[in-house]
Amino acid sequence: MKIPRPPHNWSVTPKQAVTIQKKLARAVRQTRPAKPLRYLAGVDAAFSRDERFCLAGVVLWDLKSRSVLESHTATRPLTFPYIPGLLTFREAPTIIAALRHLKRAPDGLICDGQGLAHPRRCGIATHLGLLLNLPTIGCAKSRLIGTYLPPGPKRGSRSPLRVNDEIIGAVLRTRTRVKPVFVSVGHAIDLDSAVQLILACACQFRLPEPTRLADRLVAAAKKRLALPKTDGDTP
Repeated sequence: MKIPRPPHNWSVTPKQAVTIQKKLARAVRQTRPAKPLRYLAGVDAAFSRDERFCLAGVVLWDLKSRSVLESHTATRPLTFPYIPGLLTFREAPTIIAALRHLKRAPDGLICDGQGLAHPRRCGIATHLGLLLNLPTIGCAKSRLIGTYLPPGPKRGSRSPLRVNDEIIGAVLRTRTRVKPVFVSVGHAIDLDSAVQLILACACQFRLPEPTRLADRLVAAAKKRLALPKTDGDTP
């Protein structure tokens, strides 16, 4: 997958990172996609136990056949500190490295994280969506900001996630009587379309298949990274 050069450096200070997020947030488009999104890339990231490396995984999933077309991982040294709200600067360079391995460009991207449901309206889904110019959705396991009333107990029930009078996402029940997920627009998609796409992808489990499988891929890579080397291992 060809990825455009980012409009900023990743080696920045936290103050510079905040400025970058504020600038990017002004460019977000919340529009219904012009065509159906069939080939969806799910991305996830984790950190090595010694906090020296970021590991990222991408799974390209075919919504029509409900099958995996490609899966790839990447590992990069960590260069940015852990600061809530700025995790993109720790994770995105490695996620982009994993995305570069894709032979087929996806129609859209689902991130295990936030989009507009972020203090500066620029979570990782928004950041990546703008860099890649792709319809992108944030689907997080937990809330970062905002208030909400619990959605109904049945699959498909939803309630708005708000900051004051602004709706920044949806709290969505993907399985009956199972904890909801937090869906927000990343870029180039509207909230209703994002919710429907997450429901279509969450066909067996609480999480949508592309990010659920990416999470499993990263967990396996992290386990391999932690294994002690033997005499037969290459350095």
